[in-house]
Amino acid sequence: MTQDAIRIQGLTKTYSGGRNQPEKHALKGIDLSVPRGSVFGLLGPNGAGKSTLINILAGLVVKSSGSVTIWGFDQDANPRQSRASIGVMPQELNLDPFFTPRGALEVQAGLYGVPKAQRRSDEILEMIGLTDKAEAYARTLSGGMRRRLLLGKALVHRPHILVLDEPTAGVDIGLRQMLWANVRKLNEQGMTIILTTHYLEEAQEMCDEIAIINQGQLVVQDSTANLLGRLDRRTMVIVPDEPATTLPQAEGIDASFGSDGTIALHYHSQQLSAEQVLEAVRAANIRIRDVKTQEADLEDVFLALTSGAA
Repeated sequence: MTQDAIRIQGLTKTYSGGRNQPEKHALKGIDLSVPRGSVFGLLGPNGAGKSTLINILAGLVVKSSGSVTIWGFDQDANPRQSRASIGVMPQELNLDPFFTPRGALEVQAGLYGVPKAQRRSDEILEMIGLTDKAEAYARTLSGGMRRRLLLGKALVHRPHILVLDEPTAGVDIGLRQMLWANVRKLNEQGMTIILTTHYLEEAQEMCDEIAIINQGQLVVQDSTANLLGRLDRRTMVIVPDEPATTLPQAEGIDASFGSDGTIALHYHSQQLSAEQVLEAVRAANIRIRDVKTQEADLEDVFLALTSGAA
């Protein structure tokens, strides 16, 4: 079997336009592979095609062309096996308000054909912190509790792959930490995790590999470390020993004062060394009390790639 949890080749999705409206090409020939056992980030601006891609993986949207293989099962040839291999935690809180958490898990397990003797409703309720709410109607749960229940529903059939679609949007820090603790535990047990998020610091911390989609096309797929290395922009922050009145001047350095009296020096490491930047500071007769450097983060890379600047 393939070592990819998911392999996508030439995937397109076109929505027909309405009266006097042009067709919408949501996905334009996506080629993508997700390694087994990884935490994989799927990023892109609003309207990039992420939700369409996830819905195709979940079997909720029919693709226009291309092939999708999930855990070695071709989605067209083996639709039941491919769908059984993946669990999706959607962004929308689509819960029946009259089901209890235990009831919702039991129904979801039944839909996947999980025999009663093999269901893990109580175990899942404990994992997501809803044991004490097991018999409460879903309509009485808080937004954070409902989001946790969505995670539980995605796990009832023991999927090999878990897709988290904006799982921490609008949730408090306590729920966010609990969610990531569960994700790390599941990943350590061998589950492949696919994450979409607008919180790029989460993707930078959590993901082994990242794909960025923009306007229905794959912009880049690489390891998180390699993506961060694509930009050589550095920032050196100087804390002067005494308040400075002039900024260092040198070709390739963009200097500015901070509100706290620090001096930020932006430069490209392929053009200038840190020593050359420090020489410009000394040439401006600025004595240094402290200094630190900052490298580009994932937000810088994301903006550069989706704006066509890299």
